[in-house]
Amino acid sequence: MMSSVEDDRMRVLTVYAHPNPNSFCHAVLEQFTAGLKHAGHTSEVIDLYAIKFDPVFSTRDFVQFVDERYTPKDLLEGMNLKQFVPVSSGGPLRRFIASRWLRHKDLSAVVRLIRKGMPRDVLAQQEKVAQAEGLAFIAPVFWLGFPAILKGWIERVFGYGFAYYLTREGWRGELGGRAPLLHHEKALVINTTFFSEGDYKQAGLKEAMTTVIDDFGLRYPGVKEVEHVYFYAVDGVDEDTRQSYLERAYRLGKGFAR
Repeated sequence: MMSSVEDDRMRVLTVYAHPNPNSFCHAVLEQFTAGLKHAGHTSEVIDLYAIKFDPVFSTRDFVQFVDERYTPKDLLEGMNLKQFVPVSSGGPLRRFIASRWLRHKDLSAVVRLIRKGMPRDVLAQQEKVAQAEGLAFIAPVFWLGFPAILKGWIERVFGYGFAYYLTREGWRGELGGRAPLLHHEKALVINTTFFSEGDYKQAGLKEAMTTVIDDFGLRYPGVKEVEHVYFYAVDGVDEDTRQSYLERAYRLGKGFAR
């Protein structure tokens, strides 16, 4: 029989975004992952700047919406997919071959062909997310949100058919028609900030980030528990406060499953 300690062990994927490897944010990452490992969790870190992840959602990312599992058939038929494939096939010869191949193909065959064009970098990241039981995000606050590289990671990786899908109501533009597909036990967000705790509470900054990141970005796709921790004014506080932040980062890792 497994012990309660073993039952609490989780596979945790940490997505980290800061361009400076000598930053205080990186020290937070180191303490957090040390806490995870000391508690027996399996820990993997994705350093978005280090891997040079492309955060730009481009035309190739629209392939995710061509999905027979979740997109109503009549909507797929209305997308003129047979015309899309030749246009995206490359040079004149490849477009000609694609047009002839598609001439007598049914919708399912066309969908399968298009979905082969899913970006490989996104698929690799989605595989890591799917294998994890818990998620963590560590980054500074940029313009009251995640740095662009992390926001782009969310936009591209938490895609349609992976993190969520739309019911027919959703395709009509109703927010309640967005349905979850993630099944993670927990997500933890650790943000370092430039401004003080008082500013975040009194000016409504914290509430705005809660809505965009915690609720819409994580709870809505299906994460069961979301915790958001701020280390305020890291450039303005004294050394004792900074040290307390690092100690808390360690405790957050060690107590991740509690």
